[in-house]
Amino acid sequence: MSPPVNPPERKLQQNPSRSLTYRLMHQSKTALRAAYPPMLAVLAALLVGAMLMLVAGASPIAAYSALFRQALTTYFGFADTLAKTTPLLLASLGVLVALRAGQFNLGAEGQLYMGGLGSLLVGLALPGWPVWIHLPLALLGGFGFGAAWGAIAGYLKVARGLNEVLTTLLLNYVAQYLISYFVNGPLKAENAPSPFSELVAVSARLPTILPKTQAHAGIFLGLAIAILLTVAFAITPWGYRVDAVGQNPIAARYAGISTNRTILSVMAISGGLAGLAGSSEVLGLKRRLFENFSPGYGFDALAIALLSRGNPAAVILTSFFFGAIRSGASVMQRNASVPVSIIYAIQGLIVLFVAISLTLDTQSRVSLFSAKSTKEQQT
Repeated sequence: MSPPVNPPERKLQQNPSRSLTYRLMHQSKTALRAAYPPMLAVLAALLVGAMLMLVAGASPIAAYSALFRQALTTYFGFADTLAKTTPLLLASLGVLVALRAGQFNLGAEGQLYMGGLGSLLVGLALPGWPVWIHLPLALLGGFGFGAAWGAIAGYLKVARGLNEVLTTLLLNYVAQYLISYFVNGPLKAENAPSPFSELVAVSARLPTILPKTQAHAGIFLGLAIAILLTVAFAITPWGYRVDAVGQNPIAARYAGISTNRTILSVMAISGGLAGLAGSSEVLGLKRRLFENFSPGYGFDALAIALLSRGNPAAVILTSFFFGAIRSGASVMQRNASVPVSIIYAIQGLIVLFVAISLTLDTQSRVSLFSAKSTKEQQT
């Protein structure tokens, strides 16, 4: 007797004509249709930001021109944009994986910190090792520490029923205080004037991709993971299980999918990807561990993931946009006399408008379903 086929494999076997190309094209069309509300949200936020600049007595045209010219058209500005995009991209992909399973991971900031710690420990422990062994191990250490931190919230969700929003949010503070303890205590560099660790070994550092800048090869790691996730969600049984649990966990359970196992694995992978964001900062940018080394990348990641509407490819563009406005903010302040806080207001407005669009979309679907059910009952 042949072994039973699980639902994801049965679905793939029953649809042999749905080739990889067809499914990727279908996802691309779906992503394009889903891109309109986020684009409108960004435009609306930029428009409101322009109004705030006018109230402050500044020129929105001069401000936005200075911001994007610095971030996109100058050598060092573009390199800085890439450096800021890298942790945003990796952390956002982590948050997106959790969102696809219906889980709100607000702990990317803490997982980022733990990932930086894991990479630092490996980077300090194995000096003299070949770079092709030491660097992957350091990255794996960051992924492992972040995954363990994310798995804590996943376990509390499936075993104790605790809401992941609360647990991941609180674990952020635990992680930040742990890093503060280590860089002020056992990991503090000798004679350091402020809390930071020793430099990681040269063999554990991500190489610079643009000479004399901070742009490093971590950006390629983020792009590779985004492509991998796009393919995984399109054709693999794992991607089918994650989407099934995210869309309807009760139906997924009836279909034979273990929702608890899926949630636990998703939270671990989500934390691991956010941990890689911390690895990129420690191994590629700062080359050591600092106290409070993240300016809030983990929290920006939630906005980017929501704006991307669950599409890994869209995360690339959205992360680049957020990295660009972070990179050009200081130049905008100098050249157009617009405070950097305007940029943070624009980011907050983007989240607000995206949340509004998601709410309206959900309400319209519920209304359409109710109208259809009523019509069927009448007939």
